[in-house]
Amino acid sequence: MFIKEGIIASPGIAIAKALVYEKVAVEVNKDKTEDRLGEIKKFHQALEQSQTQLKKIKIKAISELGEEEGAIFEAHAMVLEDPELIEGVETEINDNQFGAAYAVKIVTDRFFKIFDQMDDPYFSARAADIRDVGTRVLYNILGIVQADLSKLDDDVIIIADDLTPSDTAQMDKKRVMGFATNIGSRTSHTAIMARSLEIPAVLGLTDITETVHTGDMIIVDGLKGVVTVNPDDDQIKSYEEKRRAYHATLKELEVLKDLDAVTLDGHKVELVGNIGEPNDVGGVLKNGGMGVGLYRTEFLYMNSATLPGEDKQMAAYRSVLEAFPNGPVVIRTLDIGGDKKLPYLPMDEELNPFLGLRAIRLCFKEVDLFKTQLRAILRAGVYGHAYIMFPMVSSVTEVRQAKVILSECMRELEEANIPYDKDIKVGVMIEIPSAAITSDIIAKEVDFFSIGTNDLCQYTMAADRMNQEVSYLYDPFNPAILRLVKQVIMAANNQPGLFTGMCGEMAGDPTAAIILLGLGLDEFSMSALCIPQIKKIIRSIRYEDAKVIAHEALNLETGEAVVDHVLTSMKKLKIKI
Repeated sequence: MFIKEGIIASPGIAIAKALVYEKVAVEVNKDKTEDRLGEIKKFHQALEQSQTQLKKIKIKAISELGEEEGAIFEAHAMVLEDPELIEGVETEINDNQFGAAYAVKIVTDRFFKIFDQMDDPYFSARAADIRDVGTRVLYNILGIVQADLSKLDDDVIIIADDLTPSDTAQMDKKRVMGFATNIGSRTSHTAIMARSLEIPAVLGLTDITETVHTGDMIIVDGLKGVVTVNPDDDQIKSYEEKRRAYHATLKELEVLKDLDAVTLDGHKVELVGNIGEPNDVGGVLKNGGMGVGLYRTEFLYMNSATLPGEDKQMAAYRSVLEAFPNGPVVIRTLDIGGDKKLPYLPMDEELNPFLGLRAIRLCFKEVDLFKTQLRAILRAGVYGHAYIMFPMVSSVTEVRQAKVILSECMRELEEANIPYDKDIKVGVMIEIPSAAITSDIIAKEVDFFSIGTNDLCQYTMAADRMNQEVSYLYDPFNPAILRLVKQVIMAANNQPGLFTGMCGEMAGDPTAAIILLGLGLDEFSMSALCIPQIKKIIRSIRYEDAKVIAHEALNLETGEAVVDHVLTSMKKLKIKI
């Protein structure tokens, strides 16, 4: 028996025997070819075959998982139609005389690296899509048939290096109890599909495929992020009890879906979701989210071979707004730069890109790009309650500059007689310490704040949140962070009509919920699956008690002391996480 720790991707507890799923290694011949036309024909035949396969997988995914998951394969089909991919492969065949398989490998590797090198886990996870599509085309060129997960005789936990959307869409849903993989993150498609299937998954286990064998008994604890290999009878019995308790809790949370997030003494807050694309809306609605607190529009750009035009953007924003006719949809303007780059937008290399030309700073340089997006948001605004949010703001000067450009866009639409939202709300992300410290000044220029704790922690503590060597410094409960959060909320409270939201991971942390509530946060925006539990906590406490707990937390000296204080307080109040 041994235990491995990984990343919680999908909650729950699974107990079953392991099935180690290993993919066929692809051997690609680098030899040159004289038959260029023949290789190009072979490539296009593989594209057509791949499209046919994806159509079948999409139909199966929609019938078993829903429209949201089926849309993943629509995106895969779009990759196969991408002119840059097709022209790139044809160029490698024509100019370098490579065979079709090697040409596909070169080009898909190139695309893969662009996404994989991004530190933002949401976008680096899209590299898996590129890899999945590229592998499918390669298999079809080389005539390779992959192992079939659609016909399983027993209940199993899939052990793999990684699982592509194609793998998960085709597998026997009645027999697969959980996943455990070497790589992956909470935002990878493996995690997304696991949550859609509502089965436990622990990812990022590094070498689980090397240490586990098919037939080993496995327990996947998606509540704590651990995998137990070959447990004894007592451990199995204990986990069976934990699994029953977990399912009982889920039943309790289902009742809360359509209820407000209101405290025992009547204080109401808004619980909304973070999304990256329109397909994410379903998860927010399913979990009782009232709107969108962060629409990361970068994915719209990064999933396109060229800059998306105004009409394409407007259609995407409109679809989200129409899904929430009564709720807010906070649309963050383009946050590119740092770890996120676009292949069609050349940018100079920077010594420290996280402190360089990114987000609003890039938009000020690329004004036409910025204005196209702003006009699209303004036009979409007539279909719902759109809010524009500027990221990476460091001073009130930048806010004023952004508002001038927004006014120019309004004037252009007015002159063209195009309908737009004349009263659209404007806000900023507070993710730089200078913005938090001067939030009382910025408050005079905006309608709302949204605190981005991911970067606020990183910049305040001078600790790269992706660097494991300094990860101990990345602590949202550190008194410095809590004081900045309090300062921002106070600045908003002193400005009539201004509200404060939070869209960082801290907003979905059950331990943080009572502190944030007590500090006066108006809106909590989080991953969709976190919404029911945060709602339960808020509905289980008096606002006055939360204020006392938060006030006491602000006087503590360390993040560890803050967490201990919150957990002790929750225990006294009989509030369960």
